[in-house]
Amino acid sequence: MPATVSPNPPVLRFDNLTLGYNRHPAVHHLRGEVATGSLLAIVGPNGAGKSTLLKAIAGELRPLQGRIEWPRGLRRQQIAYLTQQATLDLGFPMTVRDFIALGLWREIGAFAGVDRDQQRRVDAAIDAVGLRGLRERPIGAVSGGQLQRARFARVLLQDAPLVLLDEPYGAIDAETVRDLAALVRHWHAEGRTVIAVLHDLEHVRQEYPQTLLLARERVAHGDTATVLSEANLRRAAELASGRGERRPAPVCQATPEDA
Repeated sequence: MPATVSPNPPVLRFDNLTLGYNRHPAVHHLRGEVATGSLLAIVGPNGAGKSTLLKAIAGELRPLQGRIEWPRGLRRQQIAYLTQQATLDLGFPMTVRDFIALGLWREIGAFAGVDRDQQRRVDAAIDAVGLRGLRERPIGAVSGGQLQRARFARVLLQDAPLVLLDEPYGAIDAETVRDLAALVRHWHAEGRTVIAVLHDLEHVRQEYPQTLLLARERVAHGDTATVLSEANLRRAAELASGRGERRPAPVCQATPEDA
């Protein structure tokens, strides 16, 4: 495809990035950049390194080799990171309101109280995700879909220019997926950069204009319709199973630049 130039500068750049655990690589030699304001899906087979890449962007995992660069000087405090639900411990007794108010922790610290203006913001976030009637319910007593709405409300309170979402729609009902997808579109319309690990390729095709296809290395990155071709998906499956030959991946589009 003819290359085009993104009107937006990169928010982050991958420079020969290799990631892994106990010195065993999970993502190999990733290069390229993501433009500011992108709505980017990261997809690939199980074990492809998708969540690992998000952890590195969030600053929770140090590279084995290479680095992530921040051309616009974005700080870790300016990143909102929604982890998978399985990482949560809901045993601590707190209400839905208190759970959502934790989204302000970078602003108020661990022990400061929430003032009147901040409480209004918490209530506005609760309303925005459709939990108005559940403010005082214990967080451990809500459904999976309601919990995910509460977690999105915490992200909303962080007001971050870069939002990372790791499998945000797993094990929740269709109505909640629809409502939270609308919130993601709203964040994108505001000019935020949103990067999401997703499994539902039809949802990706409908909602995400840019996609990065991983199989422990970059298979393709660019326009979603081009990236999610049958040939690329077949190659990703082969690489994940160990049958594919590793070779430089094709450039699909330069908006954002190939990564």
